[in-house]
Amino acid sequence: MEAQNILQDIYFVLLYGGVIMLSVVAAVYLLFRRGNAIAPEVKPPVRLRRWAAAFLIACAFSRVLWAYYAFHPSPALYEIVCDLDLLILFPSITGILVSMLQDRYRPVWPMLVALIPAFVLSALCIIRGDDALFLPLSIYVYALYGLLMIFIFFAVRRYGRWLKDNYADLENKEVWSSVIILALFLLFFVMYNATEGSSVLVYLLQIDCIIIVGLLLWRVETLPELTANAVPEAEREKLEQEQKQKASKMDSLLKKHCENKQLYLQNDLTLAQLAGVIGTNRTYLSQHFAQKGITYNAYINGLRIRHFVRLYEKAVADGRAFTAQQLSSESGYRSYSTFSSTFKQIMGTTVTEWMHSAGK
Repeated sequence: MEAQNILQDIYFVLLYGGVIMLSVVAAVYLLFRRGNAIAPEVKPPVRLRRWAAAFLIACAFSRVLWAYYAFHPSPALYEIVCDLDLLILFPSITGILVSMLQDRYRPVWPMLVALIPAFVLSALCIIRGDDALFLPLSIYVYALYGLLMIFIFFAVRRYGRWLKDNYADLENKEVWSSVIILALFLLFFVMYNATEGSSVLVYLLQIDCIIIVGLLLWRVETLPELTANAVPEAEREKLEQEQKQKASKMDSLLKKHCENKQLYLQNDLTLAQLAGVIGTNRTYLSQHFAQKGITYNAYINGLRIRHFVRLYEKAVADGRAFTAQQLSSESGYRSYSTFSSTFKQIMGTTVTEWMHSAGK
């Protein structure tokens, strides 16, 4: 769609301006509101909150630049606006995605370094007035984004293993949504580069942005901060050496302090908390579970499911009325959906099917 035609479409102008205002309001909210509106009990990572706000501000600024270009179209201005988009959008996208992964700190500066060839090509396009360089520039940008996707995919998998090694309750901690956000960002850029001559794609691009704003707000406000439990690599090696003598006593310590005292019923019990109770450190305790071929998450959930089975059998024997939701809550689960999926994973059947079979 030509710039002049866009300006004549009042509905698009209203939608376009609405997206700018929505992005600015959401950014101000993330930067200056102290608490959460979506999940008041959650304290999200400050770094993620700031990067999300930076991306929203970048989106609003980008739209202002493109609106200016619509009023004053020229090839040189087009290249400048594209350059500014790369400069402010790509780093902020990278910052959001790496901030979700809290197992270790991941810097954003490599993305800025990787963008240098793109700026060189773009500068040559402007100086020479040669549109032939635009194709290799586009290929490079998409290749760069593809590498980012691959990196995030493997980082998310590693992060998932780290969560299972350290947390009993994974609800709202898993970052599968980062893959969705990544896909939406990619859709954003694909549509962004394909909008010329297509009024439908221009409208869809604005809807895509609205979805991104909503998804970002939800993810920021529901993802709890977990970095306080992270241990540096140097300290990890030192702790491993100090705790080798406790290997033979670990099972008895777990049985005494976790199983017998039913500590596993504590909501959101972390590996670090359990390690502190039994008098060891989280690194060695994590190693102990790894040597047994399980994760911390599997250990705690195994105890909780067995506790549920015992509660169920006792309730049936006593002739007491009960619900599966009630028993799951008494077994350490805040969410019945989490309990249901965990039960099926461990028992190989659904809760309803198992209760029906056990009642025969």
